[in-house]
This record gives sequence, structure tokens and C-alpha cells, in this order.
Amino acid sequence: MPNTVYKVVEIVGTSPDSISKAIDNAIAKASSSLRHLGWFEVIETRGTIENGKVGQYQVSLKVGFTLE
Repeated sequence: MPNTVYKVVEIVGTSPDSISKAIDNAIAKASSSLRHLGWFEVIETRGTIENGKVGQYQVSLKVGFTLE
């Protein structure tokens, strides 16, 4: 089994629709500039309130990828 080394970065995804879509948006954007993404961990969830309703969901993630 090879010795694998991973890099971990923290990103924040947003969505006006749901926490799940905020995660999907963050991973989709990260995938466009980072290669070999392998996993993610939700660190924090938060959002904004506008007129007494959820305005936007925000999710902080750690994403890991294999170094070449």
C-alpha cells in the first residue's frame, strides 16, 4: 500500500435554498480548481436572516485532496 499524503483546506459554501445545496456549491467550485478531492467534513453551519426568514445558508467545510 503506497504512502499517501493529503492536503486539507477550508472553504465556505452558500445557498439561498438549503444547507445541502451550500455543501454542493462549495464542493463543485472547489472541484473546478483542486484535483483529487476525496472527502469533506462539515465544520460549521450558519446563515443570514432577512425579513424574519432564512436569507442564505452558509456552511464551512474542510476538504481533503491527495497530493501528487
